[in-house]
Amino acid sequence: MEMSEEQLAAKYDPKQTEEKWYKTWRDNGYFKAGADQKKKPYSIVIPPPNVTGKLHLGHAWDTTMQDLLIRFKRMQGYDALYLPGMDHAGIATQAKVDAKLREQGISRYDLGREKFLEKSWEWKEEYADFIRKQWAKLGLSLDYSRERFTLDEGLSHAVKEVFVTLYNKGLIYRGEYIINWDPATKTALSDIEVIYKDIPGHLYHLAYPLKDGSGHIEIATTRPETLLGDTAIAVHPDDDRYKDLVGKTAIVPFVNREIPIVADDYVDMSFGSGAVKITPAHDPNDFEVGNRHNLERILVMDEAGVMNRNAGKYQGLDRDACRKQIVKDLKEVGILIRIEDHLHSVGHSERSGAVVEPYLSTQWFVKMAPLAEASLDHQKTDEGVNFVPERFEQTHSRWMENIRDWCISRQLWWGHRIPAWYHKETGEIYVGLEAPENPNEWKQDEDVLDTWFSSALWPFSTMGWPDTESSDYKRYFPTNTLVTGYDIIFFWVARMMFQSVEFTGKRPFKDVLIHGLVRDAEGRKMSKSLGNGIDPMDVIERYGADALRYTLATGTTPGQDLKFQWEKVEANWNFANKIWNAARFTIMNLGDFKFEDIDLTGELNVSDKWILARLNQTITKVTELYETYDFGEAGRYLYSFIWDDFCDWYIEMAKLPLYGENETAKQSTKSVLSFVLDRILKLLHPIMPFVTEEIWQHIPHKGETILLASWPEVNPDFDNDAAIHDMTLIQSIIRSIRNIRSEMNVAPSKPIDIYLKTASDQEQSILKVNQAFIERFCNPEQLTIATELAIPEKSVSAIVTGVEIYLPLEGLINLDEEIQRLKKELEKYQYEVERVEKKLGNPGFVNKAPQKVVDAEKAKQQDYLDKKQKVEERIKELQS
Repeated sequence: MEMSEEQLAAKYDPKQTEEKWYKTWRDNGYFKAGADQKKKPYSIVIPPPNVTGKLHLGHAWDTTMQDLLIRFKRMQGYDALYLPGMDHAGIATQAKVDAKLREQGISRYDLGREKFLEKSWEWKEEYADFIRKQWAKLGLSLDYSRERFTLDEGLSHAVKEVFVTLYNKGLIYRGEYIINWDPATKTALSDIEVIYKDIPGHLYHLAYPLKDGSGHIEIATTRPETLLGDTAIAVHPDDDRYKDLVGKTAIVPFVNREIPIVADDYVDMSFGSGAVKITPAHDPNDFEVGNRHNLERILVMDEAGVMNRNAGKYQGLDRDACRKQIVKDLKEVGILIRIEDHLHSVGHSERSGAVVEPYLSTQWFVKMAPLAEASLDHQKTDEGVNFVPERFEQTHSRWMENIRDWCISRQLWWGHRIPAWYHKETGEIYVGLEAPENPNEWKQDEDVLDTWFSSALWPFSTMGWPDTESSDYKRYFPTNTLVTGYDIIFFWVARMMFQSVEFTGKRPFKDVLIHGLVRDAEGRKMSKSLGNGIDPMDVIERYGADALRYTLATGTTPGQDLKFQWEKVEANWNFANKIWNAARFTIMNLGDFKFEDIDLTGELNVSDKWILARLNQTITKVTELYETYDFGEAGRYLYSFIWDDFCDWYIEMAKLPLYGENETAKQSTKSVLSFVLDRILKLLHPIMPFVTEEIWQHIPHKGETILLASWPEVNPDFDNDAAIHDMTLIQSIIRSIRNIRSEMNVAPSKPIDIYLKTASDQEQSILKVNQAFIERFCNPEQLTIATELAIPEKSVSAIVTGVEIYLPLEGLINLDEEIQRLKKELEKYQYEVERVEKKLGNPGFVNKAPQKVVDAEKAKQQDYLDKKQKVEERIKELQS
């Protein structure tokens, strides 16, 4: 395809290009995987966003890195699949739909289960559409033909298959346990759905009367309202204070229940009074103590946190009101000894924010020990998941080694209904993929499964499992890379790993790239309460998707949090415009130059050879950094090459041949310009897809779209250490002269005499050949280059490796100021000499470092000594 004949606009306008190119890419099927089965597959499944709202900056960061990898691998020649999908998000979505119904003055109970689910599906469709539009705005190259939803038919079948299989293996069971209960949403929570916060509270010391009338036993509790469910008092077996009381009976206040005093190692002798009340139905530790001592379990509140009939006269009060009343009553009857201030850790529901109630309930659980052990064993093999950064594997392993059984049932309507039925007469439990025969005799479990139960199957259920002959499963599973935040290693990553090992015998992904959280400019977590949240769509509206993507992709190192700053987005928008302007310059100077005209074998000047050599270095480095997920360093390396080397140096130098009379040199420059710009756009495309596509279509190119173009490869013919050396020398001279002009306040437009004294004929030859560049950038009245020359009096000097620079500025400089400037320079070289000498004087460095590293330090030492000597000589001259 030839380049577009339309000229680029004066300024890059993201709004004019982004929608156009996304539609083009999608309409032409460029995102669809599987077209060429000869290519090596590469796959990423999107961490499915919840259909509870719109995407936030964390999603934008997450998916930008995923899309970067997919675009990179696609250009490298892989059959790259980026599979989209969304999560039904049980508790969160049901809470949203409930809230919407409340606004209409109705509840889900008014509608009934089926009608409520219809409303939930309507919500899902509405918000799924929002999310797809946001994916498009972000430029994600998703294969929409494979989009999945955690409640779709295929995934539902996979969920049932897993449940039934684990049940038949004895790894899923139903039992009465203390679970985390959210009284606001009236559902069970798993341990990791509970957030603990330190809350100021009280420690209540109570005197429980002994049945034999011999006195009382003092206990300490933070939750006096649960005493109504006490079934024992426990003391430590080694606590001499209570040895005579073990085996006796105490009386529970108000309900007058007789309870035993038992000895148990669980009790902390140093806490409170050393005696604790045991309430097996309302505390997980008490539950275990109760099991050891065969204690009764008495629930004293209902699912909403309201005291029930077992609470006696307190029935009908919510738990907070009951606490206040019971403390008042305990005080009145003389049982309350004292109240102490006490800071204690209180669990809160991650979803509703309500204080979690430890609650005795019959739930479904996954027996985790065997699954965790198998997953950890798999991690020790060569086929284990690679964590990036590695330290997060320890985080994962520690949690898995200490994992508790997973409560998977939720008292909701929106979700995968548990495939278990109870016989109406016998109570027999039937678990199966399909309903039992004679359905009228059976009642299905009302509960649904924890959202994470289905999300844990995501990498393989989306590929067609349990059909292991599915073409996608065989080709794209295990997936290659998972990108996710460190905050859901326990929620999601660990669960995908043990479920994948259990059901496929394989890891779910080769690598897991862990990133942190997006924080505001001050490092605070973004939240509604702080009002510091940023909508990624607002950022795109202002600066375009490319500026946002570049900011997110390059803003931090793997595993670290990212501070979002509008100034950085604006700077990256300026970067896009810098590339745009470089492209405009190139296109305006190419004329009718075509892709077939590119010829890099002709006569090239030093700047041509240098930029091609630097391009090789950039391709090597950026490819390596992309491969190792160091997108921040890749972005910074690209930024430096594009802004400094290509735009600020090469383009300026290219103006000499482009505006000159030598047609051969002109054609060579056009070849280099278009060739290097093409490679720059390809290297940058994974991060900034829109601006790179728009520019690429306007320069000589081959192919339909940059999205399918080949990744740049290093050409060994372009390696050129000599060109890099020569160009570095020329740049050093130009920078030094510019710096002197700036320090002396001499305008660049004012011609001045320039004397360059070279250390040898080699430097002299380099400078003579490239004299035109020095003249172009330094504006000399007269330029003298020689190994021997008479140094003009009262001149300003600078020293670079191999060359002394003298600018006779008599009448323009203050002699004393110049001497002071040189003394500062002398201090700098003296410091460097001492630093290197100290390093070389260290036997540990000299004996252990590679010889080429030692030799490099010795070369630096000599260079600094030479520069120091020349500055000293110059100071003497000016002082004489």
